[in-house]
Formats: sequence, C-alpha cells, structure tokens
Amino acid sequence: MSNLVAPSLLAADFSNLAHEIERVEKAGADMLHLDIMDGVFVKNISFGLPVVKSIRKCTKLPFDVHLMIIDPIKYIDQFVDAGADSISFHYESCKNHMEVIDRIKSHGIKACMAVSPETSAEVLREFKDKLDMFLIMTVHPGFGGQKLVESTLDSIRTAHEISRETGFRVPIEVDGGINRETLKLVTDAGADIIVMGNAIFTSDDPKSMIDFLREGK
Repeated sequence: MSNLVAPSLLAADFSNLAHEIERVEKAGADMLHLDIMDGVFVKNISFGLPVVKSIRKCTKLPFDVHLMIIDPIKYIDQFVDAGADSISFHYESCKNHMEVIDRIKSHGIKACMAVSPETSAEVLREFKDKLDMFLIMTVHPGFGGQKLVESTLDSIRTAHEISRETGFRVPIEVDGGINRETLKLVTDAGADIIVMGNAIFTSDDPKSMIDFLREGK
C-alpha cells in the first residue's frame, strides 16, 4: 500500500507561497501540512490564522493543520473557519483531550492527536475510537532539520498496534527527520502518512521526492 505525502509548508519560500503550493500540488502531494507554533508550547513561532485563510484560496489540497500550541480548544473554531480539513493537537498541550476531540469533530473534520518523543504512544489507546489519525512526532517539536529520534520507532509500532484494534484502521502520520535512509524504518514500523519539508520544497524536482516517499523507491 502506498504512503500518503504531506509537504510541510514551514519549509516553503514565504515570499511566494502561492507558487510554492502550486509546485507541490502539481508534484502529487496528497495534503499540505501546516505547523502552527505559539512560542509557548514549543520554543518557536511559525504562522497563524491569516496565513491559513489566505492560502486556502490557492489550492484544493486538504489542509492538515498541526497545532503546536497550548490550550488548543480556544482556536479550533477559527482554524476550521480558515479552511482546516483535519486538526492535530498535542496530548501534552492540554488536559481536556476529549473536549478538544469533540469540538474538532463537531465541525465534520478529522481529529488527530499528536505525541512528542517523550510521551508513550500508549496514551492514544484511550482515544482510539474517537480519533481519525495518530501523529507520531519523530523529532522534538518546534524546529525542522532534526535527526529522527530512534526511540520513536517504538512509538510508531505501538500506534500501529492500537490502530489495528479499531474497526476502521486509524492512519499513522509521522513528522520529522524523514529522509531516504529513515523512510523504510518508519514505514516498516507502521507509518502511513509522511510529513517532509525541506527536501520537497527546496528540490528542483519535488515530484521525484514525493514519488519516492509514496513508494519508497
């Protein structure tokens, strides 16, 4: 079964976002991964609602919105209005997990829970029947260009095991440190959706990179 590919907009040239998005869409991207950072939950700030809303007009690609922010429930409605097709929030970012999931799903979009490398993927088990996707961070959230944390392969395996316990097979997304060497490691562990930034957006031939991520060859 082929992987889905989600280029991370954080690696794009922000002086020409419409063109950058068009390039990866034509190259065969399945969705666009949007990393929203607040400088509090992670020690970095990216972009927010105005950018998401403005680029919604540029593409029909699904928006895979990854909230790396504290108290995410405050912003769910606004990101849905801006064009999100799925929203991921971090297990570590709040206590009211089920409330956040229910708020996301009340809008008819996909709800996803993300776990950082320090968190056991076992926490997903409690919510497995409510979630539409699991996101395993394979690096420490907040910055690109990191090496894959090898211990997260166990998290992918655990998420895959939990996913198989559901009647509808929850897809597993992985984010961080994915390259030609590590792709097989994460897919063998059970990953279905691959997030990658720099190697796609800086490539002269993004289609070849997306094809490789999809098929592993």
